[in-house]
Amino acid sequence: MKVGFGIHGPRLTDTTLAFARQIGATHVVAHIVGGRPTDSFEKLTSAPGFTTYGDDPRYTLDGLLEIKERVEAHDLHLFSVENFEPADWYDVLLDGPQRDRQMAKVSEIVRNVGAAGIPSLGYNFSIAGVWGRPDTPSARGGALSATYADTPQTPIPKGMVWNAVYDQELYDRSLASGDFLDPISSDQLWDRYSRFLREILPVAEAAGVTMALHPDDPPLETLRGTPRLVWRGEMYERVLSLSDSPRNAMEFCVGTLSEMPDQDIYEIVERFVATGRIQYVHLRNVSGRVPNYRETFIDDGDTDLQRVLAILRDGGYDGVVIPDHTPHPGTSSPWETGMAYAVGWIRASLRALGALDD
Repeated sequence: MKVGFGIHGPRLTDTTLAFARQIGATHVVAHIVGGRPTDSFEKLTSAPGFTTYGDDPRYTLDGLLEIKERVEAHDLHLFSVENFEPADWYDVLLDGPQRDRQMAKVSEIVRNVGAAGIPSLGYNFSIAGVWGRPDTPSARGGALSATYADTPQTPIPKGMVWNAVYDQELYDRSLASGDFLDPISSDQLWDRYSRFLREILPVAEAAGVTMALHPDDPPLETLRGTPRLVWRGEMYERVLSLSDSPRNAMEFCVGTLSEMPDQDIYEIVERFVATGRIQYVHLRNVSGRVPNYRETFIDDGDTDLQRVLAILRDGGYDGVVIPDHTPHPGTSSPWETGMAYAVGWIRASLRALGALDD
């Protein structure tokens, strides 16, 4: 297996890329969603919802080639781009009047990813997105880490999707009037997703790009009044059954799967590694399950992640494994410290299992 490194757009700098290579990563997953290219990571994560802008130049072919060139200059491989900018596909998620125009935009992005020679595009088909997981000093030694504690859920204002405000005026009116998103059923969400796959997979096949779906985090049946797509592990079976194309794959987040109620994480890993359709793995640990859980250091949660890696190895998986995020220790550079610890642990575990591919 290859050790990867997930980097959000504002951190996609030469300094971070050099750091990733220095601590032993060989592959990069670039999560470039959020704000403008010049926004700081702190700006994007300090507010309850970020502003999303369409036509981000980083999603053009030239923009992606520039990112790839920067990554490769540090002896790293750009393995995946994660997620579409919400402003570019909100009506795909909402089945709104701009859907067809936005599907054309999403298709253009997939073609650009393929033309840039990037193997995969990770995404999360969700209206509510990731929500309700504040950082608290709950990890070992009081390190800051994401938690979910049966948080009271607020409805989603119109003008917002995936935690992003795409229409500020509509959003403000919705908050003032209490006129929130109209409720939909789980079947309606699955219908929207099925239609999305039918249209995007031929584009992905022609472009040579594997579409990798992330499960919903927090993995609740509904969040903020909206249904969720993959909130139990077996729901990936439905995703894969919608198309047997190898371009229809999983962004396999072990942490999210471990948070799910009444799940045997080892059985889930064994079941889905056998499909051959895990595109890449997010590896992190948690303590507890919904509706109450907290993220932990990679060696300190309820899941035996070395056992998970052994199951992946035995199932023939030889792809990329990344620590998607980690607790933040109390150092002068907490993100870097947490990521270095996680990457070192993954490298050592894979080497001990005879599964490290440098």
